[in-house]
Amino acid sequence: MLLRPSSQSGDATSNGEIRRITLGVQEIRYTLVRRKRKTIGMKIDGDGLTVVAPPRESLRWIEGILRERAAWVLKKLNEWERKKPAQLEWKEGAVFPLLGRPHQLTAALTGGVRLCPLAPTDAGQLALPFAPLMSEAEIEQAVMAWYRREALICFEERTAHYAKKLNLPLPRLKLSTAKTQWGSCNARRIVHLNWRLIQLPIHLIDYVVVHELAHLIEMNHSPAFWKTVASVYPSYVAARKELKKLA
Repeated sequence: MLLRPSSQSGDATSNGEIRRITLGVQEIRYTLVRRKRKTIGMKIDGDGLTVVAPPRESLRWIEGILRERAAWVLKKLNEWERKKPAQLEWKEGAVFPLLGRPHQLTAALTGGVRLCPLAPTDAGQLALPFAPLMSEAEIEQAVMAWYRREALICFEERTAHYAKKLNLPLPRLKLSTAKTQWGSCNARRIVHLNWRLIQLPIHLIDYVVVHELAHLIEMNHSPAFWKTVASVYPSYVAARKELKKLA
């Protein structure tokens, strides 16, 4: 990824100042946030590098620290880059995962397009109500509606299944668009599940469902919480590790 060098002035945003710096031979962008504190802090996530620094520290000092820690910064940025899901394309021939299996957007003989399973063992086609000629924006809208519909059907079924196993009343379910969370729940017994889960294999969906339902019993990550998870999903440790690689 090529970005402008750090000698150029930063761009102000509501969350901080966007700046550029060269670390080794790689140019990166980072967000500089000024806060009342004594030390410098760094956070690397799906949004890139965020540096939190004391208000009066000079930019030269801050970027000196970044260069000292360049190896760690670049390693973590590269790890996050590998975690990013493949960019979806809104055109014929694009591949869209559903429950861990790829489906390809292809033209239909009767007009419009269909999402067809690529695996030879998957029978049938998933038809979408497309017009014969569609813009990328229209295809994106239709595919996302398909994803959300499939997600709600699947998540409601899996939630009902595991709520019964845990002797819980069926909670209210909502789809989430969070960037860094697969699921969450609150004291009002509302479970939020990220719509992107529908792209993953069913065993990972089940783990997230069980995890959030268990929080309705234990609102923490205590041994009692994990015991509750294990009571209906014994292989949770393996699923948790697999999911962390995708987060």
